[in-house]
Amino acid sequence: MNLRILKNSFVHFSHNTHTHSITLAHMHIALPTALPNKLWQLNRSWVFQGHGASLQPQTMVLDESHERLYVGAKNTLFSLSLDQLNMDQREVGLFSRCECLMKGREKSECANYIKILQKYNQTHLLVCGTGAFNPICALARVGNTGQFSLEGHSIMSGRGRCPYDPNSPCTSTLSRGELYIGLYTDYWENDGALCRLNNQTYTRTERDDRQQLNDPKFVGSAVIPDNDDRDDDKVYFFFTELEVDAEGVKKAVYTHVGRVCANDQGGQRMLVNRWSSFLKTRLICSVAGPNGMDTHFDNLEDVFVLKNKDGKNPEIFGLFSTTSAVFKGYAVCVYHMEDIRAVFNGPFAYRERPEHHWTPYEDRVPYPRPGSCASKVNGGGFSSSKDFPDEVLRFVRSHPMMYRPVLPQHRRPILLQTEQGGRKLTQIAVDRVQAQDGHYHVLYIGTDDSVVLKVITIYNKDTDTMEEVLLEELQVFKCPHVNAPQQQLYVGSEVGVAQVRLYQCDLYGSECADCCLARDPYCAWDGLTCSRYYTAGVYNKSRRFRRQDVRHGNAVQLCNGLQIDAEERLVYSVESNSTLLECVPRSLQARVLWFLQKGEEKLEVQGDERVIMTSHGLLFLRVRNSDAGVYVCQTVEHGYVHTLLRISLHVLRGERVDISPRALVPGPKSRLWYKDFLQLIGYREAQKVEEYCERVWCSNKKRKKTKRKYAPAGVEKRGRSRADENTHRVPRHTLDT
Repeated sequence: MNLRILKNSFVHFSHNTHTHSITLAHMHIALPTALPNKLWQLNRSWVFQGHGASLQPQTMVLDESHERLYVGAKNTLFSLSLDQLNMDQREVGLFSRCECLMKGREKSECANYIKILQKYNQTHLLVCGTGAFNPICALARVGNTGQFSLEGHSIMSGRGRCPYDPNSPCTSTLSRGELYIGLYTDYWENDGALCRLNNQTYTRTERDDRQQLNDPKFVGSAVIPDNDDRDDDKVYFFFTELEVDAEGVKKAVYTHVGRVCANDQGGQRMLVNRWSSFLKTRLICSVAGPNGMDTHFDNLEDVFVLKNKDGKNPEIFGLFSTTSAVFKGYAVCVYHMEDIRAVFNGPFAYRERPEHHWTPYEDRVPYPRPGSCASKVNGGGFSSSKDFPDEVLRFVRSHPMMYRPVLPQHRRPILLQTEQGGRKLTQIAVDRVQAQDGHYHVLYIGTDDSVVLKVITIYNKDTDTMEEVLLEELQVFKCPHVNAPQQQLYVGSEVGVAQVRLYQCDLYGSECADCCLARDPYCAWDGLTCSRYYTAGVYNKSRRFRRQDVRHGNAVQLCNGLQIDAEERLVYSVESNSTLLECVPRSLQARVLWFLQKGEEKLEVQGDERVIMTSHGLLFLRVRNSDAGVYVCQTVEHGYVHTLLRISLHVLRGERVDISPRALVPGPKSRLWYKDFLQLIGYREAQKVEEYCERVWCSNKKRKKTKRKYAPAGVEKRGRSRADENTHRVPRHTLDT
């Protein structure tokens, strides 16, 4: 069952000395079929699913001052505890009545979907919903004592503040009591606009001006100051548009970043209640190919603004997809604000007709420079944009496009991924983590098949190459859809919100090598086990034993002499039967080698039609007497050779084992005998014999009934292999349940 993907996700990130939190909202996902490894058993996650009905959250706001997470959903606004999502929840109903069904809309659309949720001030939230195709807005009061209520006298029309359609893309940000929003303002979605609303004015882009906006899809927005002069603050919008190519035939999708002055008041005689500072330029995310032909990722799926301490130079992370029908792929590109500002301060673009090529505008540019703000930094000669000369306003209206595009950091994506098995990447959130050898960006990427990918990317200056390391795949929710006092990830989907801790270091094992090879910047080996890494300024009782190398994962150097002896295991098999010698590496990047040791001789095992190398171990389809011996399972990663297992395989002749129906008659003795036999042939978890028997012999109907009875809802962790619902592989570690 695949659920609808909403592209207009709201992502929030806040960071202080003691707290990390990321919200990754609207990740509508699929239903997984099995939950073999349960993160909730490890106290790593909590789930809020409302009252059993479809929650369908549309947006989230993290409020650290009141320690609450606010979730705007279908007909309801929720206030959840940051300490534990499923405890101390409060809600406000926001139902709406209108003649929605009579207008030909589906019943599912005729509800109040909360699309806009912003912190208005320290005591209020601005809440706007679709109102069953009649948008409405109101203020909700919040407080330190958990106060949470809707102020009825504040209810107002939401037209121009919220889209009509719950599926309509929109983005919003609120600064100093003013709402900046990109949305379609009309019922039929013909009028896409970038707007600002406050108590006195309503400023927007021109209507029906294809130069400013042409079939936009709004993705993200942020207020970013240029300097300490607040009058010079800019608001940036990220969106895609359709553009006619130079031949006037094809319509291509391009990603643009638009900019306006936060204090823009429009013009006095022209551009009245219209932006007098709106400019835009293209964001490039591409990979150089042979013969100078680049592969372009032109469709912006999501954007994340990772702010720094002063807020002036955040890093912009864009998740892009291709528009080609032949090649489907995704890329993440990073942009620096200094590069974006340089483009807006560069030459304007000019073309005579829409089908012509863009060229740099080389004639005289009027003063003050079109697109600049009325501020002291810009000379202080104008107290408001209403004082700008008509020549400036006329120029900015006819030349909204900049000539140069914005290129990404390193001139290439930091992450590339093809669309494998139909999996689509939909959203991104980023955490900046301090490790022993520097800072790293940890990317959390949501997909449409219920997974959050946890990835780090490492740039090598010497080779000018980018390495991407998949740390984990977090399986979110058994049923359809980051801040306790420590680091958390929040994920929203159709029926709930999940809260997941960003790290689980002990799952990497107790060995130095496994911890270092994990290359997880949150974790380090402390002399005894893999545990949370703390910076030098934070107390760490095992700091002198600390081992971590995110950049290189050099376990050879860090863990020399610290390897634990390999586990030894005894396995019996029956001649001509199939047998699996199980050996699963903790790392997805590790290469597994098998050796057969007979006496002093040690030979590498080569797979054939009878002996198959699988991701779970060495599979013998038909065991022979000559297969008996000691099998050694080794992994090789970054030059580090690790012996995981030594398995002694004994092969029994078929006539020596009695598996007659008489031996399987139900009873206490037969059950004990069967468990002993399972241990004999290599099953480590003989206590789960009933579950094994159920999978092998029970009918599908009975098996499904048992699963529904015992499988809890929540979050699980899984690896890449999902070919069989009962054989999930966990990256870098296995969970013994």
